Formats: sequence, structure tokens, C-alpha cells
Amino acid sequence: MYAVIETGGTQFRVEEGVQVKVPLMDGSAGDKVSIDKVLLISGDKESQIGKPYLDNANVEAELIGHGKDDKVIVYKFKRRTKYRRSNGHRQQFTELKITKINAPA
Repeated sequence: MYAVIETGGTQFRVEEGVQVKVPLMDGSAGDKVSIDKVLLISGDKESQIGKPYLDNANVEAELIGHGKDDKVIVYKFKRRTKYRRSNGHRQQFTELKITKINAPA
């Protein structure tokens, strides 16, 4: 069984027992998190699709920790004008471990 959830403006495909990196969330390591924005739940034989979200469905997860991704270099360049700009950015993330997917009856 898997689900598609939305958090931080992006969508993720998750399964029970899987660790996933999502955009930064509030909380500390060891906290329990419930995500209510469930777009789709697919089981062995049938799928449930929300419009846009499923009612009475949620995904329970445990917050493992926070961190920063690898640096992304942003480089701007215009030819024949001696215009060059370099900038770096490290996006913050939260790592979640999915513990349970609750489907509506």
C-alpha cells in the first residue's frame, strides 16, 4: 500500500516504513506528525483518489531530524558585458519515517 501526500507545496509518494526528505517542518526529533493532505491511496486491488484530498485519510509519521541538502550553485552570466554573479544555496529539510497510512472506510 502506498499514498501520495502533499507537504510544503510538493507531493511525495510514501509507503509504510520508508524514510523521506520533505521541506522544513516545525518540531523536534522523535515527535509524531500527522499529515492530512492525502491525494491518493493505492492498495493491492483498488485505489482511492481525492478531489483534491481524501476525506478522513491521514498519514502518520515520526520526525527523525532536520538538515541541509547539498549546495546548489546559481550562476548568472551575460556575454560581452563582464557580468558574472555566483551564488550558493542550501535548502533545509526534515526527514520523516512513515509509520502508518490510514485509509477512509
